[in-house]
Amino acid sequence: MSASNTRLPPLAWAALLWLAAIGLAPALRLLAEAPGAALPALAADPTIWRAAGRSLFVAGSAALLAGTLGALQAWLLLLHAVPARPFLLFGCALPLLVPPQIMALGFSQLGGPSSSLLLALGMAPPLGTPNPLHGPGGMILLLGIQGAPLVLLALSGLARRLPGDLLSAAGSLGAGPAATLRRVVGPLLLPGLLAGMGLAFVAALGNFGIAALLGIPGRYPLLTLLIWQKLSSIGPAALAEVAALSLLLAALALPGLWLQFAAARAGAWGGSNGRAFRPLPANPATRAALPVLGLYLLAVLALPLAALLCTALAPATGVPLTPANATLRHFAASLAPGAQTLSALGHSLLLAGGAALLLALAALPIALQQGRRAVRWATIGVDLPYALPGACTAVSVILLVLGLPGGGAVYGTLGLILFAYLARFQALALRPVAAAAARLDPALDRAAQSLGAGGLRRLWRVQLPLLAPALGAGGLLVLLMAVNEVTVSALLHGPGSQTLGVLVFNLQDAGQGPQAAATSCLALLVTAGLMVLATAFAKKLPPGTLPWRP
Repeated sequence: MSASNTRLPPLAWAALLWLAAIGLAPALRLLAEAPGAALPALAADPTIWRAAGRSLFVAGSAALLAGTLGALQAWLLLLHAVPARPFLLFGCALPLLVPPQIMALGFSQLGGPSSSLLLALGMAPPLGTPNPLHGPGGMILLLGIQGAPLVLLALSGLARRLPGDLLSAAGSLGAGPAATLRRVVGPLLLPGLLAGMGLAFVAALGNFGIAALLGIPGRYPLLTLLIWQKLSSIGPAALAEVAALSLLLAALALPGLWLQFAAARAGAWGGSNGRAFRPLPANPATRAALPVLGLYLLAVLALPLAALLCTALAPATGVPLTPANATLRHFAASLAPGAQTLSALGHSLLLAGGAALLLALAALPIALQQGRRAVRWATIGVDLPYALPGACTAVSVILLVLGLPGGGAVYGTLGLILFAYLARFQALALRPVAAAAARLDPALDRAAQSLGAGGLRRLWRVQLPLLAPALGAGGLLVLLMAVNEVTVSALLHGPGSQTLGVLVFNLQDAGQGPQAAATSCLALLVTAGLMVLATAFAKKLPPGTLPWRP
């Protein structure tokens, strides 16, 4: 052991051990499967390569759509002071927080001849007409809609750092507001656009809910669906093949990861210490774009929700909803003792809340020790599970746990899902805390140390109070993202460990569309309640923490 390592304080050792356990160990265990016989066997299976090509096509197209939508929203809402700006930003961020399986279910029940909403309006296509959203087109559309907030948030992070003297300097050179946005502001925000598109690409590549609910009926399977099918039908016996598929999925994600890395380096310019950038006044172009944005939000939020509600209230699938036949029996069936909705909700809240609490606490020592090279390098181990598709994280956790003595007893339990959540979301909890810790004044710690305060006392009395808002912000983000998570839990759950997202998928897969719609409405109520709770504490959180308050 080197002398430099022996001089690490206990807090740094605690950070390293945690990072190694939840980040490095699963990733290394997955890589250890690469020399196996399953990886070379991929070349002989045309089904896998066809699914890989489809995954690249869908993810790439969705990233382009997300980039277009996110850039237009940023131009309108981040760079211009339009009416109802906070409300519109809230609406544009909402698709990110709607669970993908619920969004897919809502859009699926919005189209096709059996849509209760279209039947009630007399607009349903003839029986036998294929649902236009089942297949690659519907997947690209929905994944692009869900990826657009990622682009908007990436652009928002750079927009907050724009120097306010840009407009006056450009104006003094004879450039108007439009030319300034195009020639000065646009190039500065381009790295945010590329980073957001990279995030949208990786998110689309690893998505399971949309890929399953639209890909199965459309007979267009992607790689994430193949991984789920092999684990569901064969179980742990298929781990070698599933690990090879996960490595292939990780390799396909490399372009998106490279794009994020390159964009982060290009966007590392520092903001101005002077006047902050002020959005431009509304003009005829922005006023004309506002109704278009309103129609977009209506189409992607209100109409799918209305379709879900109509399906949940109609007596049966394919029956038009009328005031005379509206019924609550599907909601009653969802809440019945044997329906598993309440237990699945309890599992989701327990897992999301537990992961949020543990990851927020773990982020404190990691953030405080980020100045040490060993800790800084070890954080790569928790960046990878969040950057790579969720299926890779799930498979790596299975491989790691089953390789431990007695690990088979954990397979399919809530404990295994919780461990995967810890690996998946640690980076999300760490980012706001690391940013806040980098701004701490070292003189405070030195002053407390000069007064005889030990490491733990300084942590409790000096650093923790200053970093508490950032810790809460990181935990809150984990809670919101994990409560309706489906990709990881769909691959890891077993009897008695079903989560809310998995329950919605299983109900729809079993042909119980109305009950799946009713359960989805209940899940959306839970998500809305958490968002209201988060908004109540928004003033105490760092700027830009909540996705709907860029």
